Amino acid sequence: MQEIFKSSLESQALTGGYGEESIVQNISFALQSGEWLSILGANGSGKSTLLRLLSRILSPQQGTVLLDGKSIHTQSPQIVAQTLALLPQQQTIPSGLTVRQLVSLGRAPHQTWWQWELNAEDHQQVTLALESTELVTYSNRPVEQLSGGERQRAFLALALAQAPQVLLLDEPTTYLDLRYQLELLELLKNLNQHQDIAIITVLHDLNLAARYSDRLALLKAG
Repeated sequence: MQEIFKSSLESQALTGGYGEESIVQNISFALQSGEWLSILGANGSGKSTLLRLLSRILSPQQGTVLLDGKSIHTQSPQIVAQTLALLPQQQTIPSGLTVRQLVSLGRAPHQTWWQWELNAEDHQQVTLALESTELVTYSNRPVEQLSGGERQRAFLALALAQAPQVLLLDEPTTYLDLRYQLELLELLKNLNQHQDIAIITVLHDLNLAARYSDRLALLKAG
Protein backbone atom coordinates (compact mmCIF):
# COMPACT_ATOMS: atom_id res chain seq x y z
CA MET A 1 0.00 0.00 0.00
CA GLN A 2 1.36 3.41 -0.92
CA GLU A 3 1.93 5.70 2.04
CA ILE A 4 0.06 8.99 1.84
CA PHE A 5 1.89 12.05 3.13
CA LYS A 6 -0.02 15.09 4.35
CA SER A 7 1.77 18.39 3.88
CA SER A 8 2.50 20.49 6.94
CA LEU A 9 2.19 23.63 4.81
CA GLU A 10 0.93 24.01 1.26
CA SER A 11 0.62 27.01 -1.01
CA GLN A 12 -1.90 26.72 -3.84
CA ALA A 13 -1.65 29.29 -6.66
CA LEU A 14 -0.95 31.97 -4.05
CA THR A 15 -1.02 35.59 -5.19
CA GLY A 16 -0.82 38.56 -2.86
CA GLY A 17 0.67 41.89 -1.97
CA TYR A 18 -0.44 45.27 -0.66
CA GLY A 19 -3.59 47.01 -1.78
CA GLU A 20 -4.18 46.17 -5.42
CA GLU A 21 -0.49 45.55 -6.13
CA SER A 22 0.52 41.90 -6.47
CA ILE A 23 4.03 41.30 -5.11
CA VAL A 24 4.06 37.50 -5.46
CA GLN A 25 2.04 35.66 -8.07
CA ASN A 26 0.81 32.11 -8.51
CA ILE A 27 3.10 30.46 -5.94
CA SER A 28 2.50 26.73 -5.40
CA PHE A 29 4.46 24.24 -3.30
CA ALA A 30 3.99 21.67 -0.55
CA LEU A 31 6.25 21.26 2.48
CA GLN A 32 6.31 18.02 4.44
CA SER A 33 7.15 17.54 8.12
CA GLY A 34 10.91 17.54 8.66
CA GLU A 35 11.60 19.27 5.33
CA TRP A 36 13.60 22.49 4.93
CA LEU A 37 12.92 24.94 2.10
CA SER A 38 15.05 28.05 1.58
CA ILE A 39 13.82 31.00 -0.47
CA LEU A 40 16.33 33.24 -2.23
CA GLY A 41 15.98 36.33 -4.36
CA ALA A 42 17.00 39.94 -4.78
CA ASN A 43 15.71 42.68 -2.50
CA GLY A 44 12.13 43.50 -3.41
CA SER A 45 11.46 40.14 -5.06
CA GLY A 46 8.69 39.32 -2.57
CA LYS A 47 10.38 36.95 -0.12
CA SER A 48 9.13 38.64 3.05
CA THR A 49 5.71 39.20 1.49
CA LEU A 50 5.46 35.48 0.78
CA LEU A 51 6.19 34.64 4.43
CA ARG A 52 3.51 37.09 5.54
CA LEU A 53 1.02 35.41 3.22
CA LEU A 54 2.00 31.95 4.44
CA SER A 55 1.58 33.01 8.07
CA ARG A 56 -1.77 34.77 7.49
CA ILE A 57 -0.45 38.21 8.36
CA LEU A 58 -1.54 39.16 4.84
CA SER A 59 -4.67 37.89 3.13
CA PRO A 60 -4.13 36.54 -0.40
CA GLN A 61 -5.62 38.19 -3.44
CA GLN A 62 -5.97 34.75 -5.00
CA GLY A 63 -5.17 31.19 -4.01
CA THR A 64 -4.96 29.68 -0.57
CA VAL A 65 -2.63 28.34 2.10
CA LEU A 66 -3.23 24.97 3.75
CA LEU A 67 -1.88 24.38 7.24
CA ASP A 68 -2.01 20.75 8.35
CA GLY A 69 -4.35 20.04 5.45
CA LYS A 70 -6.86 22.80 6.25
CA SER A 71 -7.24 26.33 4.93
CA ILE A 72 -5.29 28.64 7.21
CA HIS A 73 -8.01 31.27 6.81
CA THR A 74 -10.70 29.06 8.34
CA GLN A 75 -8.63 28.33 11.44
CA SER A 76 -8.61 30.58 14.50
CA PRO A 77 -5.53 32.76 15.11
CA GLN A 78 -4.86 30.77 18.28
CA ILE A 79 -4.85 27.42 16.46
CA VAL A 80 -2.60 28.83 13.73
CA ALA A 81 -0.18 30.17 16.36
CA GLN A 82 -0.09 26.75 18.04
CA THR A 83 0.93 25.18 14.73
CA LEU A 84 3.03 27.79 12.92
CA ALA A 85 5.66 30.23 14.21
CA LEU A 86 7.14 33.18 12.32
CA LEU A 87 10.47 34.77 13.22
CA PRO A 88 10.56 38.14 11.40
CA GLN A 89 13.74 39.82 10.25
CA GLN A 90 13.37 42.66 12.73
CA GLN A 91 12.43 42.00 16.35
CA THR A 92 11.54 44.51 19.04
CA ILE A 93 13.95 44.16 21.95
CA PRO A 94 11.80 44.09 25.11
CA SER A 95 13.03 46.18 28.01
CA GLY A 96 13.51 44.54 31.38
CA LEU A 97 12.70 40.97 30.34
CA THR A 98 15.02 38.10 31.08
CA VAL A 99 15.65 35.44 28.46
CA ARG A 100 13.33 32.98 30.18
CA GLN A 101 10.58 35.59 30.49
CA LEU A 102 10.89 36.36 26.78
CA VAL A 103 10.75 32.69 25.80
CA SER A 104 7.74 32.17 28.09
CA LEU A 105 5.78 34.57 25.86
CA GLY A 106 5.85 31.83 23.25
CA ARG A 107 3.30 29.93 25.34
CA ALA A 108 0.69 32.66 24.81
CA PRO A 109 -1.18 30.70 22.08
CA HIS A 110 -1.69 27.88 24.57
CA GLN A 111 -3.33 30.10 27.20
CA THR A 112 -6.99 31.02 27.56
CA TRP A 113 -8.08 34.62 27.06
CA TRP A 114 -9.36 34.90 30.62
CA GLN A 115 -6.34 33.42 32.35
CA TRP A 116 -2.58 33.68 31.88
CA GLU A 117 -0.87 31.15 34.07
CA LEU A 118 1.83 28.77 32.90
CA ASN A 119 1.27 25.18 33.91
CA ALA A 120 3.81 22.36 34.19
CA GLU A 121 3.61 21.59 30.47
CA ASP A 122 4.22 25.25 29.61
CA HIS A 123 7.30 25.42 31.84
CA GLN A 124 8.55 22.17 30.32
CA GLN A 125 8.19 23.57 26.79
CA VAL A 126 10.02 26.76 27.78
CA THR A 127 12.87 24.75 29.29
CA LEU A 128 13.00 22.53 26.19
CA ALA A 129 13.20 25.61 23.95
CA LEU A 130 16.05 27.01 26.07
CA GLU A 131 17.86 23.68 25.96
CA SER A 132 17.37 23.35 22.21
CA THR A 133 18.95 26.77 21.64
CA GLU A 134 21.67 26.27 24.29
CA LEU A 135 20.41 29.20 26.38
CA VAL A 136 19.71 27.56 29.74
CA THR A 137 22.67 29.32 31.37
CA TYR A 138 21.35 32.64 30.02
CA SER A 139 17.85 32.19 31.47
CA ASN A 140 18.09 35.02 34.00
CA ARG A 141 20.09 37.42 31.84
CA PRO A 142 18.31 40.53 30.49
CA VAL A 143 17.66 40.18 26.77
CA GLU A 144 19.18 43.59 26.01
CA GLN A 145 22.53 42.38 27.38
CA LEU A 146 22.83 39.54 24.85
CA SER A 147 25.12 39.59 21.84
CA GLY A 148 23.63 39.54 18.36
CA GLY A 149 23.97 35.78 18.00
CA GLU A 150 22.62 35.12 21.50
CA ARG A 151 19.69 37.45 20.90
CA GLN A 152 18.77 35.69 17.67
CA ARG A 153 18.81 32.36 19.50
CA ALA A 154 16.58 33.84 22.22
CA PHE A 155 13.95 34.86 19.68
CA LEU A 156 14.26 31.46 18.04
CA ALA A 157 13.61 29.91 21.46
CA LEU A 158 10.54 32.15 21.77
CA ALA A 159 9.24 30.70 18.50
CA LEU A 160 10.09 27.14 19.55
CA ALA A 161 8.21 27.56 22.83
CA GLN A 162 5.04 27.69 20.73
CA ALA A 163 5.79 24.01 19.92
CA PRO A 164 5.14 24.64 16.21
CA GLN A 165 4.97 22.08 13.43
CA VAL A 166 6.07 24.74 10.93
CA LEU A 167 8.74 27.40 11.47
CA LEU A 168 9.16 30.40 9.14
CA LEU A 169 12.31 32.53 9.46
CA ASP A 170 12.90 35.76 7.55
CA GLU A 171 16.65 36.37 7.06
CA PRO A 172 17.62 34.79 10.41
CA THR A 173 21.35 35.22 9.71
CA THR A 174 21.18 38.94 8.94
CA TYR A 175 23.63 41.07 10.98
CA LEU A 176 25.45 37.95 12.23
CA ASP A 177 29.09 37.22 11.44
CA LEU A 178 29.90 33.94 9.72
CA ARG A 179 30.57 32.06 12.95
CA TYR A 180 27.13 32.89 14.38
CA GLN A 181 25.46 32.26 11.01
CA LEU A 182 26.84 28.72 10.97
CA GLU A 183 25.93 28.14 14.62
CA LEU A 184 22.34 29.23 14.00
CA LEU A 185 21.95 27.14 10.85
CA GLU A 186 23.43 24.07 12.56
CA LEU A 187 20.93 24.60 15.36
CA LEU A 188 18.06 24.79 12.86
CA LYS A 189 19.28 21.64 11.12
CA ASN A 190 19.29 19.79 14.43
CA LEU A 191 15.73 20.93 15.15
CA ASN A 192 14.69 20.03 11.63
CA GLN A 193 16.07 16.50 11.88
CA HIS A 194 15.34 15.58 15.48
CA GLN A 195 12.05 17.40 16.15
CA ASP A 196 10.63 16.90 12.64
CA ILE A 197 9.84 20.61 12.26
CA ALA A 198 9.13 21.84 8.74
CA ILE A 199 11.23 24.95 8.10
CA ILE A 200 11.13 27.76 5.57
CA THR A 201 14.00 30.24 5.65
CA VAL A 202 14.58 33.36 3.62
CA LEU A 203 18.35 33.49 3.06
CA HIS A 204 20.66 35.68 0.99
CA ASP A 205 23.64 33.31 0.81
CA LEU A 206 23.19 30.65 -1.89
CA ASN A 207 26.06 28.51 -0.59
CA LEU A 208 24.64 28.33 2.93
CA ALA A 209 21.14 27.72 1.63
CA ALA A 210 22.35 24.83 -0.55
CA ARG A 211 24.38 23.38 2.31
CA TYR A 212 21.57 23.22 4.85
CA SER A 213 18.28 23.08 2.95
CA ASP A 214 16.49 20.17 1.31
CA ARG A 215 15.06 22.39 -1.42
CA LEU A 216 15.71 25.86 -2.83
CA ALA A 217 13.25 28.30 -4.40
CA LEU A 218 14.28 31.42 -6.29
CA LEU A 219 11.95 34.41 -6.42
CA LYS A 220 12.41 36.96 -9.18
CA ALA A 221 9.95 39.84 -9.09
CA GLY A 222 7.31 37.60 -7.51
